[in-house]
Amino acid sequence: MESQDFVLITTTTLGFISLCKTLAYIFKWVWVMFLRPSKNLKDYGSWAVVTGSTDGIGKALAFELASKGLHLVLIGRNPSKLEVTSNEVRKRYGEQVEIKNIVIDFAKFGGEEIARTIKEEIEGLDVGILINNVGMAYPYARFFNELETETIESVIRVNVEGTTWVTRAVLPAMLKKKKGAVVNIGSGASVAVSSYPLYTIYAAAKAYIAMFSKCISLEYKQHGIHIQCQIPLVVATKMAPVKRSSFFIPSPEILAEPAYG
Repeated sequence: MESQDFVLITTTTLGFISLCKTLAYIFKWVWVMFLRPSKNLKDYGSWAVVTGSTDGIGKALAFELASKGLHLVLIGRNPSKLEVTSNEVRKRYGEQVEIKNIVIDFAKFGGEEIARTIKEEIEGLDVGILINNVGMAYPYARFFNELETETIESVIRVNVEGTTWVTRAVLPAMLKKKKGAVVNIGSGASVAVSSYPLYTIYAAAKAYIAMFSKCISLEYKQHGIHIQCQIPLVVATKMAPVKRSSFFIPSPEILAEPAYG
């Protein structure tokens, strides 16, 4: 065989392998996004815990979970807004959905205090799903050196410590029954762009959420616990600069609908 023929055959083979890998990836994506049958979420457990559940994505996910017949543990810092959300869920889905409210201000509670409070409140509940949605950003773009100490501490506590300690509180029960699902809400600010200046602490905190999710997903996959980080881009919420949804900017309700397909 001449050297030119060998090079041609080798190149063609490598190109075919590369094409097959690409087609397999595309097929897997289409299957997961559009063709895969939805899961029965109650197989994980009859209760779902949702942090940051009184507004935006968290509230939309709470309604979506209730529509699947799951009971809810709603966590937020404002007792009045928690009660409003609970009443709205009951009005739509009836008393068949049990709801338990937990008032926690993640910007003020310490890590161990968060874990202890949640452990005590969910004792005896068959918690199968955890949605770590609580989050906090700056009210407007600012240089790092201009941030008040309180703002820096609050953003880190809410985004980093909140997700970390809530997960730590819920995981033991999931490990005991060898099944569960944890969904952490990240942000495109830490993944979709190479940097996010003027929102430095927020973007860095969300980068922590993404890596935290990847690592514990590998740690606990063998125990039947599924962990993922959802990375929304711009969504029309109170935290976002765009408040009104459009064709290009989804509402939290639209974003929540396919989350568990």
